[in-house]
Amino acid sequence: MILLVLVASVLIAAVTIYQYREEAKDYHVERLERKEKAIKQSIDFVIRETTYPVTTENIPLIFKDQIFDIDAIHNLQINLYDLDGQLLKSSKRTIHRDTTDTCIKPEILNNLANTIDHRYVFKNVEAGQTFQSSYTYITDEKFKNLAILNLPYLENDDFLNKELKEFLMRLALAYLVLIIVAIIFAYFISNFITKSLRTISDKMNETRLEKRNKKIQIESTSEEIEALVNAYNSMIDELEASAVILATNEREQAWREMAKQVAHEIKNPLTPMRLTVQSFQRKFNPEDENIHQKVNEYSNTLIQQIDIMSSIASAFSNFAKMPAQKSENLNVVNIVKLALDIFNENYIEFHSEEEEIIAKFDRTQLIRVVTNLVKNGIQSIPSETETPKIKVHVFSKGDAVNITIEDNGTGIAEDTKSKIFEPKFTTKSSGMGLGLAMVKNIVETYKGSITFTSQLGEGTIFTVSFPKNQ
Repeated sequence: MILLVLVASVLIAAVTIYQYREEAKDYHVERLERKEKAIKQSIDFVIRETTYPVTTENIPLIFKDQIFDIDAIHNLQINLYDLDGQLLKSSKRTIHRDTTDTCIKPEILNNLANTIDHRYVFKNVEAGQTFQSSYTYITDEKFKNLAILNLPYLENDDFLNKELKEFLMRLALAYLVLIIVAIIFAYFISNFITKSLRTISDKMNETRLEKRNKKIQIESTSEEIEALVNAYNSMIDELEASAVILATNEREQAWREMAKQVAHEIKNPLTPMRLTVQSFQRKFNPEDENIHQKVNEYSNTLIQQIDIMSSIASAFSNFAKMPAQKSENLNVVNIVKLALDIFNENYIEFHSEEEEIIAKFDRTQLIRVVTNLVKNGIQSIPSETETPKIKVHVFSKGDAVNITIEDNGTGIAEDTKSKIFEPKFTTKSSGMGLGLAMVKNIVETYKGSITFTSQLGEGTIFTVSFPKNQ
């Protein structure tokens, strides 16, 4: 819109200048014709009233004084030449006798004689000024040619140029106002148009499959934008329905896998229990002198397998139960020390940069996080390792608390790194693989994160980070 106004202003200014110049040309041509006609009428009047014989030779006598009167009346220099182009009389007071003033060029005489109306206008430019010089015949009462009338005419465009400049100034002011109005109008129009598009763009950028997306509500918009909004809102409905179906399928699939894992883990202790009972039935002899010892052995085997099943049930229960968000002010340093007290391994090292780091967290859940990570570290260290090592480091960074657990165990292979936090995944020969999944669940509940770096054969570093204030 602004460009259109600018182009229009330039185009109109160019057309105006061209029009003024054409009008100036026509004005000078017509003015010279009017002057020439009026001067010829004055000359004819002098010729009719003169007492001298009307001949070419008497022209200087006939117009001795009258030529100056005619010049004064019409304000235009008058030159009279004979039919051969020699100067006879001029109203110019001072005449420089040179070829330009005293004779007419042959080509001008030739053009004058060969034109239909016996009139010729010669135009030239000197010192930036345009001069017209008209040539025509003066006749007597019998229309016999007596002399040649020459009228030098200067095209003075000062008045027209002044008028053009004033008009262009007014035009510039008018278009300046139009440009300002166009800028303001374009600003509000573009805001009106892009506001709806920005809203749609922001909503599209916020669209996520895992959360509930809001529909776009826009009032007073164009039909095209409204159609786009309706299409987006329909897509949100479909996306929400698809997300619900997908989430349901994923939950069902996860519980199916979990059920398979639980069933598998429970079957493992049931087999030795069954074998033990069957062996007891076959070999039971009340009169055996070692009967009490054998009963104790059978009982211990059964109790051991029952304990394994109980631990499996507890692990599954702890994972399924979401941690309650009990936000209490804790000294993280003391809680981590307390969590490490349950371990008997003398190679566990603890270090804290501060004696007190206060944060909001649940005491039980924080202990669970630390114990699970330290336990994983202990289990990852091979028994043949000469110098086992686990380092626990607590420090604060800005508004966050960081806890790192470093071990020199076997490390994590590249192909298993992406699965390490999956509920049913484990690299150990026993257990359900719920520890790290539960830790991740607890940490993310408190708006934190857990990451790790690992090198195969050298060890792993787990880093837990959570904000001090929830």
